[in-house]
Amino acid sequence: METINSDEESAQPIPPNSRFRYNSPLAQVCLIGVVCFCCPGMFCALSGMGGGGQVNPDAANNANTALYTTFTIFSILSGGIYNLLGPQVTLLFACSTYTLYAGAFLYYNHYPHQVFPIVAGALLGVGAGFLWAAEGAIMTSYPPPKWKGTYISIFWAIFSTGGVIGGLIPFFLNYNRGSDAASVNDGTYIGFMCFMSVGALLSLAVLPPRLVVRDDGSRCTNIKYSSVTIEATEIAKLFLNWKMLLIVPASWASNFFATYQFNNVNGALFNLRTRGLTSVFYWSAQMVGSAGIGYVLDFSFRSRRRRGFVGIGVVALFGTAIWGGGLANQLTYSHAKQVKLDFKESGSDFASPFVLYFSYGLLDAMFQSTVYWVIGTLANDSETLSRYTGFYKGVQSAGAAVAWQIDTQKVSLLSQLIINWSLTTVSYPLLILLVILAVKDDTKPEEGPSKDVAPGGQE
Repeated sequence: METINSDEESAQPIPPNSRFRYNSPLAQVCLIGVVCFCCPGMFCALSGMGGGGQVNPDAANNANTALYTTFTIFSILSGGIYNLLGPQVTLLFACSTYTLYAGAFLYYNHYPHQVFPIVAGALLGVGAGFLWAAEGAIMTSYPPPKWKGTYISIFWAIFSTGGVIGGLIPFFLNYNRGSDAASVNDGTYIGFMCFMSVGALLSLAVLPPRLVVRDDGSRCTNIKYSSVTIEATEIAKLFLNWKMLLIVPASWASNFFATYQFNNVNGALFNLRTRGLTSVFYWSAQMVGSAGIGYVLDFSFRSRRRRGFVGIGVVALFGTAIWGGGLANQLTYSHAKQVKLDFKESGSDFASPFVLYFSYGLLDAMFQSTVYWVIGTLANDSETLSRYTGFYKGVQSAGAAVAWQIDTQKVSLLSQLIINWSLTTVSYPLLILLVILAVKDDTKPEEGPSKDVAPGGQE
């Protein structure tokens, strides 16, 4: 149980002049961004190549099914675990599981047995649940209310840089390999493992929420203590929390489409070395998307609710256009009819799928940043938001687990696209409804875990 002694609680720090001090929200958001750059950023680059860098995606699909199954469970629990253990213990364990996962595919390169990757995937699901609960609590609760969109975009840019660097690793290390290569080389996986190990070490530098001080002198949490009983009770309440229920479709959709994009666009349309290059641009697009939507959500209008409406509308408009382009592209190939494109040899045939994959990266960042922003407006304290983001990641992971198995069962690519498009489309009006009912223009903190009262007074 974490406690805050009376001396710490009563201390009134003098706001310093610099935002770049170590215990500032900006410094800590940047630090968790670097940790995510090293761990989930590299994991995303590995997954983004399609099939975990293997031509046959079955091992990666099964490993990811195990991953997202345990991720679902531990994401929901991890908000409470984070509140009990604090960020350092939680993140150190979490980051170590990423290194193990990359090592499992290094093993699979030499011994093509799926047991190790599947077990490593299941353990990574536990670790990822811990990491994303910590990341979500930091990213949504530390910033001042009027800067939440900007801080989210800063985090997303740093995190996405991991995907860019992670895409360059397989691109350069496999540049001269033949188009019939069965997997990326050992150096690719070793490079990922090195970055992930650095992320584990950096996680020890993340401060507990009670030690992080905003520029106005306020701390990032006012909760005096937590316990197993409190956390179990508050987590159970999430399943009856009307705010969380309205986020469920967006949560489910937000990682559901990754399987289709990684395996059936990048993996299906491009050869091995080109997949590394397209991954670089996919994650570069994430930086652009998060920065653009972050500006809209923080600075487009004085009214926070209006900014929310406009942000969701912009994402809906872009999403409809991008999925429409995806439909036009999908009608040209199927599981049985595929031609692997090369960025140097395929000429103009490469251009349209490349732009589409770049656009998918843009949409992913815009969609998820908007959902995080909406969650961040529902409270300001770290404890409450760690539970909210844990719930979000839990539902998101359940969707991903289903999506990986849908792909393993070789469901038609057109059907997968239609499901993804439908899920994202259903999300938009529900997010707007949540903004109408729950987001206030008054940005004073909604402290405490027990203020989730439904319209009409029903808890």
